[in-house]
Amino acid sequence: MEEFVILASRFRVPLAKEGIPFILIAAGPVAGLLAASAQDPALWWLELIFVPILLFVINFFRDPERRIPEDEDAIVSPADGRVIKAERTRDDRFLNADAIKISIFMNVFNVHVNRAPARGMVSKVAYNPGKFFNASFDKASMENEQNAVIMDVAGGGRIAFNQIAGLIARRIVCYVKPGGALEKGERFGMIRFGSRVDVFVPVGCVLAVKVGDKVSAGSSIIARWTSGGGRAGKGKRRGRQ
Repeated sequence: MEEFVILASRFRVPLAKEGIPFILIAAGPVAGLLAASAQDPALWWLELIFVPILLFVINFFRDPERRIPEDEDAIVSPADGRVIKAERTRDDRFLNADAIKISIFMNVFNVHVNRAPARGMVSKVAYNPGKFFNASFDKASMENEQNAVIMDVAGGGRIAFNQIAGLIARRIVCYVKPGGALEKGERFGMIRFGSRVDVFVPVGCVLAVKVGDKVSAGSSIIARWTSGGGRAGKGKRRGRQ
């Protein structure tokens, strides 16, 4: 079964390590039927069921490289998907201040690897178990299983990004811990099978997206720092990640 993972790598399909067990499980029936159909050709049609499942799993766990914007003021999207909220709000959970909230909804066909919106130091990681409402619903932000990362941004200011499980998602993965450093666009986790990420930035920042926009993790700019919005410091690490 490992030959399917090797084949994917040969075709330059970068895969998230969390997906390898799922890919091997999905590849099992395909490999078994391939061997069985050599003895009984009547079984070949079953591949029409299991091959699409394998391709779906490989597609879900793809992890393409991204070009990180060189703009020092850029705050990038933490997730692939569609912007479903971009508004000023009061955030009493993470920043304890007025903030700009940007919500990105990921469907099952999006890349689900999450990337840091800015460069800084993780001050807190807060996991909360919860329910599994459709991630596009407003109540998902409060009631669904979620994992919030609060970051002190290089150069001053604080932001938060909250991974939220969805209707199908049942597993949030977060690599970072308090005290850890993240570069802008660096991978920090993923959510499996449909979900959402909420980003909270200071009100001094300027929105760069609107509801309905499609964004890509690590490369799409969703907001920009200003002198009064906790401007990011001069990072040295740039390019593809």
